This record gives sequence, C-alpha cells and structure tokens, in this order.
Amino acid sequence: MQLLLKGLYRGSIPLGILLIISLSYKLQGQSDDSSAYFFYGLIAFFLGVASVIYQIEQWSFLKQIFAHYMAMLITVFPTLLLSGFYPLNSFKDVFDVYLQFNKVGIILFLTIYFIEYVISRRNSSNSTSI
Repeated sequence: MQLLLKGLYRGSIPLGILLIISLSYKLQGQSDDSSAYFFYGLIAFFLGVASVIYQIEQWSFLKQIFAHYMAMLITVFPTLLLSGFYPLNSFKDVFDVYLQFNKVGIILFLTIYFIEYVISRRNSSNSTSI
C-alpha cells in the first residue's frame, strides 16, 4: 500500500503541473496545445505510478522490467493512440506507433541503466578507497 501511495504521489505532481498548463492554454483558446499538455500529464502520471515497480525488492530485476513494460503497454501506449499525436488511418499506423513506443522505451531503459551502473560503480569505488 505504501508503494502505491508513493507512486500516486510521484505521478500526481507532474500531472497537476501539466493540467494547470493545459487549462491555461484552454482558457487562451489554444485547444491543440491544451490537449497536448493534458496527454503529456497523463503519460507523466502513468510513469510516476509505475516507477515504484523497481522498488519491489522481492521481485527479480527481470520481473520488474516485465511488469513495468506491461504497465506502460496498457497505459502509455493507448494514451499515445488516443492523443492524436499520430495519424491512425490503418493497422500499419498503429503498428508504427507500437514500434516507436518500443524503440523509445529501449533507449530510455538502456540510458538509465547505464547511468545507474556508472553511479553505483563510482559509489562502490569511493567507499572502498576510504
């Protein structure tokens, strides 16, 4: 329950900020920009909520990766499809969005994994030199 609340907290902050920006654009009559910020907020919310998956210490890293991917697939991917950011005139268009979703996910995952690896190596070398 604690992790769920932490995830909701992490997701609610960017959602709230982006909803305020969205409302601001809506009040100025800029519906397209308002809609974009609304969907950015939803995606940020889902990312924040799902981020706690990596804090479930009883799960293996592989299980955490799989659970996070599935969470993103059932939340962020449909949000991208409904957002209007991409033309969706055929199944090929949907498949192209799916491929881009996976490419971006892999790039972000590898980047964050590499950064965490370098930080942990640096911290372990600093603790042994003291």
